[in-house]
Amino acid sequence: MYHEALSKALPEDSVGFSVENVSVKDVHRGSVAGDSKNDSPMEAAGFTAQVITLNHPGQVCTGYVPILDCYRAHVACKVSELKEEIDRPSGKKLEDGPKFLKSSNVAIIDMVPGKPMFVESFSDYPPLGRFVVHDMRQTVAVNKKAAGAGKVTNSAQKTQKAK
Repeated sequence: MYHEALSKALPEDSVGFSVENVSVKDVHRGSVAGDSKNDSPMEAAGFTAQVITLNHPGQVCTGYVPILDCYRAHVACKVSELKEEIDRPSGKKLEDGPKFLKSSNVAIIDMVPGKPMFVESFSDYPPLGRFVVHDMRQTVAVNKKAAGAGKVTNSAQKTQKAK
């Protein structure tokens, strides 16, 4: 929908807009716009995430700094704490405060972004609640959401029906 006025935009809608007193140079990759009066986006100083390591050749431990791709942002984030390891099939807690994670482990971790970054709860804002972790030019982890949480897009519904 080009050059049409919209009354509202939903998450995952791609829209263009003009803002007075904001230069193009002030808007960067990963910038987020929102309603400043009701539920304004807040920069995340740190966040807790549930992740599954995929094909990491070594170990993930405290102090590890991979690149996170969260929506349009591409930011280095430091693993500040490994809170708990979770059994992948059942979702039950296996261990509190593991020393490291290996491939195919699922864990709850705390992360601190190196640059300003916007991260939200998946149930509130799905596009800002999921991310992919990159290191060594490959995907090494993804965040895992709770089943049934958040909005399912039309394309995801079509894909699920096709299976």
